[in-house]
Amino acid sequence: MPRFYKFFHERSDFGGLRRGELALKLFDFGQSDLFHTAILRIFLEIMLITLDNVRFGYDDKIILDGVSFTLSEKERIGFIGANGEGKTTLLRLMAGSLSPDEGKIYKKGGLKIGWLEQNGGLESDKTVYEEMRSVFGQVYGWIGRLRETEQKLASVPYGGEQYRELSSKYEQLERAVAAADGYNADVRIKTVLNGMGFADMYDQKISTMSGGEKTRLKLCRLLLEEPELLFLDEPTNHLDVQTLFWLEDYLKEYRGAIFTVSHDRYFLDAVVGKIFELENKKVTAFRGNYSKYKILKAEKYEHDLKEYERQQEEIAQLKDYVARNIVRATTAKSAQSRVKKLESMELLEKPLPPPKPPKFSFDTVEKSEERALSVTGLSLSAGGKTLLRDASFEVRRGEKIAIVGENGTGKSTLIRALVQKRDLAVRWGRFNKIGYYDQENADLDPEETVLGALWHKHTGMTQTQVRALLARAKLDDEDMEKKVKNLSGGERAKLSLVLLEALCANFLVLDEPTNHLDLPARESLESALKAFDGTLLFVSHDRYFIQGLADKIIEIGEGNLTVYDCGYEEYTAAKKAREEQQLSAKKAEKAEMRAAQSAASYRSKAERAEEAKKKQKLKETESKIAAAEAEIAALNGEIAKPDIAADYKLLTEKCARLDELHAIVEKLYEEYETLL
Repeated sequence: MPRFYKFFHERSDFGGLRRGELALKLFDFGQSDLFHTAILRIFLEIMLITLDNVRFGYDDKIILDGVSFTLSEKERIGFIGANGEGKTTLLRLMAGSLSPDEGKIYKKGGLKIGWLEQNGGLESDKTVYEEMRSVFGQVYGWIGRLRETEQKLASVPYGGEQYRELSSKYEQLERAVAAADGYNADVRIKTVLNGMGFADMYDQKISTMSGGEKTRLKLCRLLLEEPELLFLDEPTNHLDVQTLFWLEDYLKEYRGAIFTVSHDRYFLDAVVGKIFELENKKVTAFRGNYSKYKILKAEKYEHDLKEYERQQEEIAQLKDYVARNIVRATTAKSAQSRVKKLESMELLEKPLPPPKPPKFSFDTVEKSEERALSVTGLSLSAGGKTLLRDASFEVRRGEKIAIVGENGTGKSTLIRALVQKRDLAVRWGRFNKIGYYDQENADLDPEETVLGALWHKHTGMTQTQVRALLARAKLDDEDMEKKVKNLSGGERAKLSLVLLEALCANFLVLDEPTNHLDLPARESLESALKAFDGTLLFVSHDRYFIQGLADKIIEIGEGNLTVYDCGYEEYTAAKKAREEQQLSAKKAEKAEMRAAQSAASYRSKAERAEEAKKKQKLKETESKIAAAEAEIAALNGEIAKPDIAADYKLLTEKCARLDELHAIVEKLYEEYETLL
């Protein structure tokens, strides 16, 4: 083994070596290893974290076994796997809060990691804007000290020790602020807060916010901190569609590496360039986004299976030859060579087929009438807030309709109002059998067992039928006697969906049915609902799910309900076009108002002449302000230069001119405000 490999595997802190120390280490390997050391040097520069044959478990249960991979600079990795496989455990190992039982985890020295945990909200007594400004506390401190130093430079005698110290300090501070892009700190804060939905909440105390809002704020802070490696555990939870699109665009331009756990297939397709899948205690890497991973995984299984079968066929042929020829003197030698080949052969493991996902099926026993649901003039409010005003829409038999809108607009409230059938504005068609899925699974008795939850509601089914239905949803024999309160979120969701199956409803009303489901379960549910021949009305934040199912979109926002008679892609395009049209209409309205005001004010030739003079004066004042501010910026740059700082007389002149310009700009702004 080359010595550089030995060095690599024995050191866990090699990333912390300074360049000089690393060069000496590489030199120690000698000329025979020059090629290998060159590769190592490149690797050290781009590697952030490497896992080498990591094994980890709790008690007697192995979670990870033989996990090896490398995370490099600027990579975008989506981390997927079934619920309970150990995704969060692996994140904790990489972050350092857990240690592997076997194997090594190597990290780049000084690596800064930012971690958004699933339920890890930001706790603070500050306001939203104060907390975000604290990210740049050091930068704001530098800017303040820079201004103080600038003032002191103009007042101390040239050539003295204090003058030289201040000049050096000014130059260092200027470089530090420029390197940190400090002058744009407030712009960056507002960009992130506005994009993440906090445009009107700058002054709100964080301690008064909901858990979802605190989690979003934690993500805002991480984006502003810009760690070299960003761990995101379900970052799209608590985000509405508009914010999701903004976050995807922002992360595409993020300068660091991203390692994200997500069940949002749309998000994975938009952001990541590689998929890591945790399955059977191993991690397998696939290049490409989620859609590409689906293709590559199927191809890999087919390839591995063929290679295994080919080797098994070869082994059978070799064994058969040995059995027939080992005792013959004339062929014993060739038989022995085949024995050696068998002994030296590296045996391939038979690839395990992908785990079967839960299976759902929604059957109907009768059809409803053609007009399945009619809503006319429905108004809804909650907590003193109007959610809907005079809303009307119709659902025809067999339609699949998604209800979308930002958080808090009343989507779930509308769903509940419909199924409760208390409002005269809501009219259900005849022969409807409604099946309702509540995202909180509130209809489940926490003290009931899994078996009893289904069997006690459907006593006409045999125990065998009940167990078979639950088993199809991957609720196995060991789950049957579990109490509902002890189930995970994913298990409760699957139990609720099984209860829905057993109803044989012809009109399904679903509120966030994909919450808590892993990717295979989401895809299985999507397939079952595509095959469902009844009527479907659902609320979801899963854009992939909406795109796959909906043939019509209902949007709720600002108290209004809008129906789009199209699928999700057409809806997003139509919405964008409508927003652009509204923007154009507002611009046209403003132009008309200005024209009307102008027409009203230009009543005489003298008045028009006076208005022209005023416009010209405004233009001249703007030009003077721009010129003075440009000169101020240039002077600030010149003052920081060593040759200027060394010339006391010249420096004094420039500082005096700087004060003069500040006074001029202040006066010009006063004139400008008067003219306006």
